[in-house]
Amino acid sequence: MHRGTSYLSAGSRDERDDGENDHISPNQNGASSSSNVLHGIGCLILASAVLFLLSPAPNTHEGGVGGGLLRTVPDPSSLKQQQLLPESGSNLDDPRERMRKLPVRIQGLLAQSQLVGKQLDLVKEGKKTVEEIIHAGAMNREGNIISDGYGSEGVGSSVHVAHGAVSRNYKSAPMTLDEITTFLYSFLKKLNSSNLKNKRATFHGIWAAYHLLVVKWLYPWDQEYLRRMPVRRTGENSIFLSVVTYRDEFCPETLKEAFDKAKDPDNLFVGLVQQNCQEEKCRSGLLEGGKMEDVGPDPDCYAEFCNSPEGRVYCENGNIRLLRLKESESLGPYMARYFASKLWLGEEYYMQIDSHMTFLQDWDDLSIQMLKKAPSEKPVISHYPPPHTADLVAKTQVAAPRLCGPVFATSDLESQIIRLEGSYNYDTVKLDFPRFAPFVAAGYLVAPSIILSEVPFDPFLPYIFMGEEILLSARLWTSGYDIFSPTHSLVGHHYVRNHKPKFWESIHRTFTFGVSNIPTISNFFTFLLQKYETYHSFIPPYSFHPRSIIHFKCLF
Repeated sequence: MHRGTSYLSAGSRDERDDGENDHISPNQNGASSSSNVLHGIGCLILASAVLFLLSPAPNTHEGGVGGGLLRTVPDPSSLKQQQLLPESGSNLDDPRERMRKLPVRIQGLLAQSQLVGKQLDLVKEGKKTVEEIIHAGAMNREGNIISDGYGSEGVGSSVHVAHGAVSRNYKSAPMTLDEITTFLYSFLKKLNSSNLKNKRATFHGIWAAYHLLVVKWLYPWDQEYLRRMPVRRTGENSIFLSVVTYRDEFCPETLKEAFDKAKDPDNLFVGLVQQNCQEEKCRSGLLEGGKMEDVGPDPDCYAEFCNSPEGRVYCENGNIRLLRLKESESLGPYMARYFASKLWLGEEYYMQIDSHMTFLQDWDDLSIQMLKKAPSEKPVISHYPPPHTADLVAKTQVAAPRLCGPVFATSDLESQIIRLEGSYNYDTVKLDFPRFAPFVAAGYLVAPSIILSEVPFDPFLPYIFMGEEILLSARLWTSGYDIFSPTHSLVGHHYVRNHKPKFWESIHRTFTFGVSNIPTISNFFTFLLQKYETYHSFIPPYSFHPRSIIHFKCLF
């Protein structure tokens, strides 16, 4: 019998009163079946309504008995015995099982109550600060951090940073230069080994290997460093000059001129990150026709400066702090500046430049005076300097160019990121105080050195060239800093270095030719945003579009 008719067949036959034969035609059977089905459904609905009205409300209290014709709500324990509800330790209602489905990083942050996004309401209400959430479990009742930075609680202790890091006793004294360089050299050794293992990897594989290495070693150490930073010495007008060089023959002359034209060279301390080819046979930069040729080892900037009559005394007095990197260990200018920033030992002001610069006389004192005149409590002075051929003395009589006119890149390789095309002379009148600008230039920047603790360099940004300045500008602005151009130019810059080695060319030698050597900044920006998980919502890939950024102009 057909399933559709068997359900109501008995009822429909009992209700027939027309005496018709059981043997009917197919057409008659279809019409009769439809009528019977509708009739049966109506009867069921009516009967159910009557029974519902007649039955008393079920007693669901413990020990109660349900009355009436309808079945009462059963006790949950009986359903569990019938396997209609899961046991308390089953996958469906155990929060631990639900957590295991989350990424390991999120599991760790949840376990430590360090997920900022889940507690944003408390932050908005002023009941918690982001700092307290991030350091949850690591503070005593007085609010002091008690974690050693490597244990099971506190700074750098969630799952994504704790495993693999060397356990250490809690230390409160500032890190010494020897501690800093010893660790950084050990990390670079691990980086070199990782690069050799991943020589044939794609860019995504290279990034994954680097990220794993940083999560396991560099990031936990970085958190300890930030907790044990040297004490900033105020009132002495000392300057820490960050200089990063990549196979640059202009570097020794840059150091010589910096000290020679400083008003107070004894108060000038250089953090030099020297990235050189140290082999007997190196490769040149890209020559005409797209060719490269074998060349000798690169000039040793540190050795040339320290062996010179002008530089020997400063090296002997400790004014030069050095970190050497092999060409194959170069991670791009941003990470080189990260390493250089760790060579800071408490100087009052921080300044970063490229390794191919010229200087105006008394540039150090003039930089400090400009910072003090800037109408802000947290000023940063920066711009693209004029070319090295410019007469810097004559430039003191005119307003310095400002970095204001960004454009969107048209190259697919750059994913339409914002490019800073150059500085322009927007001002016809030179003022006695710096004027606002929306962006910083990485090749010339000066600020109070507290910037290194409030906006520390991010160790998760390797191989970046285009986009370094956009990221830094955004981080400074959102950390409360105001950006200014200098009142007049203080340094010059070698802009055209044709046929000279570039760091992105070495990536092909470190790994394989054809590896994408300039990661798109939109991908890195998305990654930056995803680092601060919001638990319920994550940024989907490629959802960030740079055209959502305001096109800044220098209008004031």
